[in-house]
Amino acid sequence: MPQSTIHDIIIAGGGTAGCVLAGRLAAADPSLNILVVEAGPTTRDDPLHTQPARYLHHLRPDSTTVKFNVGRESAALGGRAPVVPSGQCLGGGSSVNFAMYTRAAASDYDDWATVYGNKGWGSADLLPLLRKCETYQVHPNKPTHGYSGPLKVSYGGFYAEVGQEFLNAAAQYDRARGLTDDVNELFECNKYGTGTRSDVPHNYIYPQSWNTNLKILTGYHVKRVIIRGGVAIGIEYLPNKRFHPRASTDVLMAFARRQVVLSAGAFGSPAILERSGVGAAEILKNVGVHPIVDLPGVGENYQDHQLLLVPYLAAQSMHTLDGIIENDKSQIQDWTKQWEKNGSGLLATNGLEAGIKIRPTRKDLDVIGNDFRKRWLDYYAPAPDKPVLWIAAMSSLSGDRPKTAGGKYYSIGWYLQHPTSIGHVHITSANDVEAAADFHPGYLDSVEDMALHKWGYKCTREYARRLPSYRGEVVERHPSFSSSSNAAVGKRSGPAPVLAPDLEYSAEDDRALEAYIRKAVATAWHSLGTCAMKRREDGGVVDARLNVYGVKNLKVADLSICPANVAANTYSTAVVVGEKAAVIVTQDMGITMGHEAGIPAFQARL
Repeated sequence: MPQSTIHDIIIAGGGTAGCVLAGRLAAADPSLNILVVEAGPTTRDDPLHTQPARYLHHLRPDSTTVKFNVGRESAALGGRAPVVPSGQCLGGGSSVNFAMYTRAAASDYDDWATVYGNKGWGSADLLPLLRKCETYQVHPNKPTHGYSGPLKVSYGGFYAEVGQEFLNAAAQYDRARGLTDDVNELFECNKYGTGTRSDVPHNYIYPQSWNTNLKILTGYHVKRVIIRGGVAIGIEYLPNKRFHPRASTDVLMAFARRQVVLSAGAFGSPAILERSGVGAAEILKNVGVHPIVDLPGVGENYQDHQLLLVPYLAAQSMHTLDGIIENDKSQIQDWTKQWEKNGSGLLATNGLEAGIKIRPTRKDLDVIGNDFRKRWLDYYAPAPDKPVLWIAAMSSLSGDRPKTAGGKYYSIGWYLQHPTSIGHVHITSANDVEAAADFHPGYLDSVEDMALHKWGYKCTREYARRLPSYRGEVVERHPSFSSSSNAAVGKRSGPAPVLAPDLEYSAEDDRALEAYIRKAVATAWHSLGTCAMKRREDGGVVDARLNVYGVKNLKVADLSICPANVAANTYSTAVVVGEKAAVIVTQDMGITMGHEAGIPAFQARL
């Protein structure tokens, strides 16, 4: 490989947004010389990526497609050091996530425009791009959906029993909330429904393999941006030894005639900036980096959706993903035959077929208590499209497996849509790209978040114990309630009646529940915000056109630019950030990007 190369534009990081940007630019102008540098491997036609049911494979300790980011030990977590995986392969999170396609609330994007001063980023501005990226296969003629985009949005190829049981139980138990066939229409929440997704590389990048000007370099870390006279002119990068063990350790360089765009995610993009001399001056000096631009917001404003997936024992007749997760070769072989025949069966589903973006009723607010009341009145009450929790039923047990193999399980999970806890991530080395970060995600640092999690457990357990396939709780994965408590957990012979009274929790039970949440709360793999699109004086890193403050020809385009959280799995937001970046960059370059230059046209051509 040559020591240096020259390109029109360099995209540092081949995650979701970076691949969308690269794909759109290449389609708009095939003569544009584009270099994408990704730290992880390719994913092309790998069933571990293309089969939705295999997503938990990527969270194994020996995974080569994610990076495990270890946080500080936290008092709020009982001294535990949280671990947050992030996608590290072509396509990033789109290639390894839970295959959930959910959209944010319209008011989330409107806040980006009005609260944070980002013209062109409101829901009315982004809705055309959300439509542009998708082919919505669930129902025709939905005004907020698209029908000719690269990403196919549909139900999975198998509908496991837990999804329908959840919806049936919810319809009878929770009559205050209705049903919907579209939880992603943008302007409504508090109704029960279903959904799934496609990945980015197989829809934006691989269909353009004929274009030799679109260069995808996998297995290489971006070390820093080369900045001369306040202008970004290229990058330094080096081999990832995991994938290139015999490669020279010499630093390589690539130069950009027009722009450098960082798209390495909420962990990677701030790290590249800091190693490049862009960040808080004191932090940079402490690790031996000469500050070029004092930009204190870099690496701050870290946000995530705090998640718990609580498992239950299921009837043996229920179809679950547990055998696939346990790598039962006979089950995988049997279901692979069906997958290869017609793309259906258990390998064609993520096991997450039903859920709700939920807002509390007045009665629920009393259960949640005073710790959350101010947050409700200030933030949620004025925005009726903003849900408080995401809740879903999952046809498997996630995380540590019980010692007895062969069991059937389902989980009812929830995450906080807009946690108030905020964290940070910063480099600890000027030169070592693999050095552990100074990372604090901030989980449970605020009392509002704990109050919501306690309600999340109580609420979801009421759903879980009413499902016909319910056979009790997985004891070791629940709070340590006293055996004499009304809330005691254990095996059961069948479900509770749908109209049975809710469980009552004593003060002692609440203490056990709090201890459990501190032990069990985890990432939802939705890291964002660390290069926030805000005013510079408010801690911003990029402006509304994604330009890094203080450096010319340098942009950031990934979830790190989100100034505030979104009420959704973040995949669709990462895609729309990539789509918006493509619009901005083509405008900067004077390139016309019409529908005729879109990805679907190239797919048809190939």
